[in-house]
Amino acid sequence: MTALATHHNLIAGESCAALSGRTLDVLDPADGQVFATLPRSDARDIAAAVAAARAAFRGPWGRATATERGRVLSRLSALILQQQDELSALECRDTGKPIQQARADIAACARYFEYYGGAADKLHGETIPYAQGSTVLALRVPFGVTGHIIPWNYPAQIFGRSAGGALAAGNACVVKPAEDACLTPLRIAALALQAGLPAGALNIVCGLGVEAGAALAGHPGINHLSFTGSPQTGTAVTQAAAVNHVPVTLELGGKSPQILFADADLVQALPVLVNAIVQNAGQTCAAGSRVLIEKRIYADVMAALTQRFEALITGPGSQGLDCGPLISRKQLDRVSAMVDAARADGIRSVARAQLVKNAPAGGFYFPPQLLDEVPPEHTIAQSEVFGPVLAAFAFDGEDQAVDLANGTPFGLTAAVWTRDGARQLRVAQQIDAGQVFINNYGAGGGIELPFGGMKHSGHGREKAFEGLRSFTTIKTIAIQHG
Repeated sequence: MTALATHHNLIAGESCAALSGRTLDVLDPADGQVFATLPRSDARDIAAAVAAARAAFRGPWGRATATERGRVLSRLSALILQQQDELSALECRDTGKPIQQARADIAACARYFEYYGGAADKLHGETIPYAQGSTVLALRVPFGVTGHIIPWNYPAQIFGRSAGGALAAGNACVVKPAEDACLTPLRIAALALQAGLPAGALNIVCGLGVEAGAALAGHPGINHLSFTGSPQTGTAVTQAAAVNHVPVTLELGGKSPQILFADADLVQALPVLVNAIVQNAGQTCAAGSRVLIEKRIYADVMAALTQRFEALITGPGSQGLDCGPLISRKQLDRVSAMVDAARADGIRSVARAQLVKNAPAGGFYFPPQLLDEVPPEHTIAQSEVFGPVLAAFAFDGEDQAVDLANGTPFGLTAAVWTRDGARQLRVAQQIDAGQVFINNYGAGGGIELPFGGMKHSGHGREKAFEGLRSFTTIKTIAIQHG
């Protein structure tokens, strides 16, 4: 029997087990087998990490110039790219996503640190015209110690977008990855030390959300909190942070629509529609999980989508197929139950992808499915499935399209497919979403594009320069000089 790999927290620059000595098993989603262990940390480990971050913020990291911070992050970006093969294989095994997606995620993580490394010394304050004989400065300063609770679907990417912006702004970080996907954040944090990041400036604490995550959200030593996850957990995180009056950035998921008008370029649109729900097995907050099709092309589009879904192949991520397994047995059971309930209510699954013949029996596979004529009020039309399930709806006219698009509690991303330039902007401006794509779909968009939601999809923005600003606060200094 192969020995299990043992992974540890990174606190104050040191690799360490949980103070309790407890561990968590790490399962390979492709076959359901345990291949490693993680620390099962609790409030004591979180307290140690916060203390280490505070010391780094008051010490070498807090004293570093913006240029020095940027150079460290740029070196980290280069190291991530040098280790891309190793990190991609780790991400693939830990999350189950196809290896080509894992490689793209590692490249994106490197790009985050490159982007924020280049932006660190370009974060400027301003002067404010005020009374005669005075000068007023509005400075952008770091919060201090920032907490980051990141999900399991894109551990490397979201680690880069969250911690990258916080570190560039001069904060020291405590990161709690999801217990289902900790391996790449741990490895990248070790590379950060190699890049010259001072000990304690970046701390990684593994553990369960209800133990380590809750302790981080409620710790009085945290000055700002960033959370990506479900709306329900986001509420709990916000309530815990509110006790200490800590500001919170929330990215909480979506039920993102793609609106397909009759004049759309279907050759361009169809592969994007499919990829937007199949990518990462639909386990994407910005997944294009609803397709709204104008009635006069509905039958033709559904026939084309059916053909494409039936040609998809699901299997182990290492095989580089169209779709990998879901992250866990729990997630597989949840997605299966939602689709079974929809079928029981008369909703038809008109297409299903193939499962590769050699897929391990213990893997968490759910081949992508296409659901036809879904009632807009049904649970599967309103709730985030977080699996490769595309729900189709017909509409007649712009007003109905917009009503359908806005008819869920979420508002993260959306797409409008039409050749009509006036309609493009008219419809986009009416959609309640943080990002709207026209004749394309970015599933969260590029690193340079501000990202965040409306309504139950959260508040605050990450990515882009806005993501750097969000990890700072304004300090006003008023000088009276006569």
